[in-house]
Amino acid sequence: MDVGLERLKNMILDMAERSQQTVSTAIDAYINGKDLTKQIYKSSEELRIHQEEASNLAVELIARYQPVASDLRFIKSCMEIAYDFSRFGRYAYDISQVLTLFGDLSSCDKAPVEKAGNEAKEMIKLSIKAFAERDITLAKKIKQMDDVVDKTYLDFVQKAAKAEEADLKCVLAGTLILRYLERIADHATYVADSVVYIVSGQQAERK
Repeated sequence: MDVGLERLKNMILDMAERSQQTVSTAIDAYINGKDLTKQIYKSSEELRIHQEEASNLAVELIARYQPVASDLRFIKSCMEIAYDFSRFGRYAYDISQVLTLFGDLSSCDKAPVEKAGNEAKEMIKLSIKAFAERDITLAKKIKQMDDVVDKTYLDFVQKAAKAEEADLKCVLAGTLILRYLERIADHATYVADSVVYIVSGQQAERK
């Protein structure tokens, strides 16, 4: 049982590193105007496959050992976290497709995306650390950081709606990417919630 749990943990941490790199690559590619869609799609698909492998191992551990209490919470949470990391990859791919869809966006103000992107990247980094160290205090901090990404997204949309003249392409591209970043931040928050559940048994409802 212990060997299986350690293997599951290592699979999740491997996914964590890959998902963090994939999101960072997608954000940086947009900021720098680079089309890395194929590379990011490949990473996204690899994360999806790893998520299935982690889920299969989790189900096997439950069926074989019938764990209870903390072990069961850990296994259940690993299944959910693996899904969250897979979603990071999917949203990263969605971000990369914006350049493919709209073409040259060099004239757009990318400051809101950069701000939200940096916050989302930090949330992913801290969520991984919280999971690895089972740090509830850090997990609760991540939930607070989510508000920054939400506000940046809403401020951008509200400002665009009030603008008398605006580049429609820039507005649409910015809105899409900020929405994807908002969802990435949500999933980082879910990882944090899972850490709290693993340690304390207190489970938060996903939105």
